[in-house]
Parts: sequence; C-alpha cells; structure tokens
Amino acid sequence: MCRACDYTIHGAQHHFGWDNSFDPVERVEPGQTIKFHCHDSSAGQLGPSSTVADVATLDFGKINPVSGPIWVEGAEPGDALKITLDSFAPQAQDGKGWGWTANIPGFGLLADQFTDPALHVWTYDPDKMAPALFGKEGAVPLKPFAGTIGNALAEPGLHSIVPPRRVGGNLDIRDLAAGTTLYLPVEVVGALFSVGDTHAAQGDGEVCGTAIESPMDVVLKLDLVKGANLKTPRFTTPGPVTRHLDAKGYEVTTGIGPDLMTASRDAVSSMVDFLCATRGMAAVDAYMLVSTCGDLRISEIVDIPNWVVSFYFPRCVFE
Repeated sequence: MCRACDYTIHGAQHHFGWDNSFDPVERVEPGQTIKFHCHDSSAGQLGPSSTVADVATLDFGKINPVSGPIWVEGAEPGDALKITLDSFAPQAQDGKGWGWTANIPGFGLLADQFTDPALHVWTYDPDKMAPALFGKEGAVPLKPFAGTIGNALAEPGLHSIVPPRRVGGNLDIRDLAAGTTLYLPVEVVGALFSVGDTHAAQGDGEVCGTAIESPMDVVLKLDLVKGANLKTPRFTTPGPVTRHLDAKGYEVTTGIGPDLMTASRDAVSSMVDFLCATRGMAAVDAYMLVSTCGDLRISEIVDIPNWVVSFYFPRCVFE
C-alpha cells in the first residue's frame, strides 16, 4: 500500500500501443502521486517457469503493455508533463523478484548473428536488491527503471509501442530510475500519460533487444509546466548514474568506421567474442548478459570520416 499515493492504477488497467482516442482510466490534478502496477514487457507471456520454447510463441501484439492512460487536468498541447519518479518495487512471486532476458529472433542489434531463440530467467531478492546471478560466476547489479513512459501522440489512430517517439514511449533509458525527473511534451488535451515495461537492470543500448524484464509497482508524481514548448523528452538525474557498475572498472571494446550503427555492432560483437574467449561463455549467453549491464557510448564523432563507438562491460559482474 502506498500511503502517500492519491490513486492506484491496477494491472488490468493497461493498453497496447498509443492512441489518443483511448479513454483515460483516471483523471488527476497536477501535483498528485500515483502508484502503477506494471506488467513485464511480455504481458505475462513469459514467467518464472518459462522455457526457451515459450520465446518462439510470443504474441507480438501483446508486447510492452503500459498502465494508463492518465488524464492530467489542465494539460494542453505545448505544455510539458513533469514526472518525478519516486520508487520501483518488484512484484515478487514466492518471495522472489524475477525477470527474464531473451534473444528474440529477428530483433536486436546483432539479429543476423543470433537467429535462434534463447532465454535466461532471473531471480533476485526484492528487498535487498542485491546483484542478480547469471550462471555460476556472473552477478548483475540492479537499477530498476521504466522502459516505456510517455504521452499520447497528436496523430490519430493506433501507433506501435515499439519505437520511441518525441512524446516519450519506449525510450529504454536506464537512468529513468528513482529520483529522476522526466519532462515530456504534451500534444493532446489531458496528456494521456502511461507507463510500463519495467526493468530490474539494463545496459545503455539494450543491445540484444531485452533487459531484465521484470514486473514492478511504480510510484511517481505528475506535474505540469505550462507553455514549455518542449520538442523532445529531457530529464534530470539526482546524482551519478553508474555508481552501481563503476567499482571494479570496465573492459572496453571499440568499433571504428564511417557509420555509427556498423561501429556499434562491431563494438558489441567484439565484447561478445571477448567474453567467450575469457569466460568460456556461449556466444548467445554473452550477448544476453551484455544487454543487461554493458553500455554503448559514442566516444568520438568529429574526426571525419571515421567515428568511434565504445562498449563498456563492468568488471564487477565477474569480480
């Protein structure tokens, strides 16, 4: 129970895709606090007892459910919705937090290299939030956040939930965690805000296409900034953003060339190769692991004609 919350949005109050004709599940005043029960990104199609066979049967029409939408009184096109993210609480089963990471054929940065489905099911302590075990040696530090968070688009009709948009949506920004303040453009009266796709951990890039996909309860506050005329989302973090990963340093691979996407693929592929060589991991396991904790960074973008993309893998996972 959230004693400070003005409203609770239950798991049944969710939708798939963005559509400004959806009826709001609640109307709130600016400054009110809401608790959202959020599904994992599979909408329950995958769970603690799932196997790799379940990945092949995923219904993509039921991917990334978001809880809402919420009508914010006074919100008008040209305003910004200010979202203060308060807390993330795992929805435990049998006393354990849980999540999943999958290689979904046809999806992910290296989809051409990894064509078969794969699945890793995680468990973790929902109270201590200690690093989640991966195999016999790995442990991934946790940092819960909302992968999909956004407002309705001005354009009519149903829009896919998968691509991120100027009003937010499937941003998959790891730093939209507790304490962060996010600002989203408003394009329709009432804003029609929704949130979901909660993760226990993710690397910048979510390179295999999934993170530690984990159902959670999210508490946040909604405010309005009138006449902000914000073009795209922006956010403010409460402090450093990689303290959970920094302690032991990083192993880093690079991709260099005239195309940022190709360089990104090269950097990640090299890290997969490195982990296979140094840790004896299966390639697909390394690929899924780095998606949950490794960070893609543009290291250089001015020295024509080649750019440098680096991939940082935290050494604390194995030390």
